[in-house]
Amino acid sequence: MTQQATRLSRRQFVRQTAAAGCLASAIAIDANQKALGATDHQMRLGLVTYLWGKDMSLPKLLTTCEASGIAGVELRTQHAHGVEPLLSKQERSEVRKRFADSPVELVGYGSNAQYHEDNPKRLAENIELTKRYVGLMHDCGGSGVKVKPNGFVNGVDKEKTIQQIGESLNQVAEYAEGYGQQIRVEVHGKGTSELPVIRDIFQIADHRNATVCWNSNDVDLIGLGLEPNFNMVKDRFGDTVHIRELNEGKYPYVDLMKLFLNMNYQGWILLEARTNPKDKVAALTEQKMLFEKMLRQ
Repeated sequence: MTQQATRLSRRQFVRQTAAAGCLASAIAIDANQKALGATDHQMRLGLVTYLWGKDMSLPKLLTTCEASGIAGVELRTQHAHGVEPLLSKQERSEVRKRFADSPVELVGYGSNAQYHEDNPKRLAENIELTKRYVGLMHDCGGSGVKVKPNGFVNGVDKEKTIQQIGESLNQVAEYAEGYGQQIRVEVHGKGTSELPVIRDIFQIADHRNATVCWNSNDVDLIGLGLEPNFNMVKDRFGDTVHIRELNEGKYPYVDLMKLFLNMNYQGWILLEARTNPKDKVAALTEQKMLFEKMLRQ
């Protein structure tokens, strides 16, 4: 055997040995994870600034999330962090930099833009407001804007309202796509939060950039129940889901998480809390532990 052939044989031996070692290590790690009940899900827990972050400045909000292991935030309008469309170009750059320097991701924006209005002028104003939020998130480094229906108007045919909401969503979804921003429609409002209504809205709102933000409402459980209602709209889910405190109330969050795991959902599960604990870091840390535990059940 030549010296060159000998060197090649040795290299092959080293590579094969290293590969076998890596494989053995990977198998051991996988076994340990399974023994601990770990999952390979790609969902991440984040925070909607309502209510636990509403009084925090942006620096305080980021340090609170960092300390509790919360990976992202959906900023809401009219909160103390002050991220609003009136920010200058320089101020928007500063917001972007704060997030770039932090492990916490700017998931998007929670607006109050709504499209059920019976007044054409107010409807147009809400559509234009949505476009301003889209520009804000584009400049600040977010990835989408939450909007909503907010109920039916007395005396107005429901089918007409559903048609109007769907058409409005198509309009803003097309606009937002040009800025790399997703339109996330919160399942919201009296009557309009019922999943058959959301399904009907999205039969009109057929633009690919108009998506459903599941909102964990009590009405999710009426009619056929959680899983059939979930299945009505799951094909239109976007990158965000809203939940409440996982240890408050009777909502079946374990069942909900199983539904998301079964569809291999890879978006954000965002905590939109209703209580007001004094120690927000401790409260968020607890929610993160509960979240991870539920995904192992």
